[in-house]
Amino acid sequence: MNNFNFYSPTSFVFGKGRETEAGKYVKRFGGTKVLIHFGGGSVLRSGLLDRVKTSLANENITFTQLGGVMPNPRSGLVYEGIELCKRENIDFILAVGGGSVIDSAKAIALGALYDGDFWDFYQGKEVEKALPVATILTISAAGSEGSTGSVITHETGMLKRAANSDALRPVFSILNPELTCTLPAFQTACGATDMMAHVLERYFTNTKDVEITDRLCEAVLLTVIKEAPKALANPNDYEARANIMWAGMVAHNDICGVGREQDWSTHQIEHELSALYDVAHGAGLAVMFPAWMKHVMQHDVMRFAQFAVRVWGCEMDFQNPENTAKQGIAKFEQFLTSIGMPIRFSELGAKAEDIPTMLKVLGLGAQTMGSFVKLTEEDVKKIYELAV
Repeated sequence: MNNFNFYSPTSFVFGKGRETEAGKYVKRFGGTKVLIHFGGGSVLRSGLLDRVKTSLANENITFTQLGGVMPNPRSGLVYEGIELCKRENIDFILAVGGGSVIDSAKAIALGALYDGDFWDFYQGKEVEKALPVATILTISAAGSEGSTGSVITHETGMLKRAANSDALRPVFSILNPELTCTLPAFQTACGATDMMAHVLERYFTNTKDVEITDRLCEAVLLTVIKEAPKALANPNDYEARANIMWAGMVAHNDICGVGREQDWSTHQIEHELSALYDVAHGAGLAVMFPAWMKHVMQHDVMRFAQFAVRVWGCEMDFQNPENTAKQGIAKFEQFLTSIGMPIRFSELGAKAEDIPTMLKVLGLGAQTMGSFVKLTEEDVKKIYELAV
């Protein structure tokens, strides 16, 4: 196990009706003038936004609001939010929505305290400070409610890039599983896939003797495998929704990744897919992760065999572990298909002839990406082709 620092200061407020306590927690964490950031229809139709505003008003907290966040959140709205925060002297951002809303709120939070272009932080500049961000989660998926990360798509060139910093961890996150019960089945399945991918980016590692985090990873994967079909069969199954919601947070606050080398190449490869076609991130990951697995499996057949046995219940073929490893990947694909996820380019509307464009935007050139296997541009091309 490698040396590590782990800092996860977010206060989690979990359970039914907890969104009505938002004002109390904003006040506790020092917010006096709040930007409520959200997407659109569902938070309005459900009355959630009104409940949040009432909660703030009850604590005499002033607020303004900025809606319109899209899936694969865009830079244009981030620039608008930064200008609004500076003009109105906002000192706290409350994101009401899923991962896209939270990521957009984080981008606004770091840009509001910076004189330059916020995009600098998505091109490698270190984040030193940001306005405090809190969340009221409505979609179990991205894990942004407990993570250091934010992913934004810049509309010039449709570049999808990430920024990471402890300064971007939410100060508190309200998690009410009831708020996810009205999600369409496709979004529920995309969320389950996203959280599994967050675990897998950490699970496939070259670091030896990381049994505790291996077991944590496997526990989260097994939970999602068990609970996602239950939530899809009965959208109002509160316990299934609750388990999935907490699994999504555990999958990405990095408790499953400490002490080990992590990969993250599949996420980078998928970002070009979702930026070009504007597909749901979880759906893109469902296509790209099995393709990545097939390409890199020979690097550590025994780790893939362990994945097959511990997560998918496959029998270990000690004479030929490669058979077990391949069976695990096949089981993963079968599960994705069973919950309504695509596993091929054609199911996304993606085209083989666009692979050169994706490689160009990825901009890898002579460099490599990932750590489990250091991928060249030719490797990435072959992974895209496997997904076709």
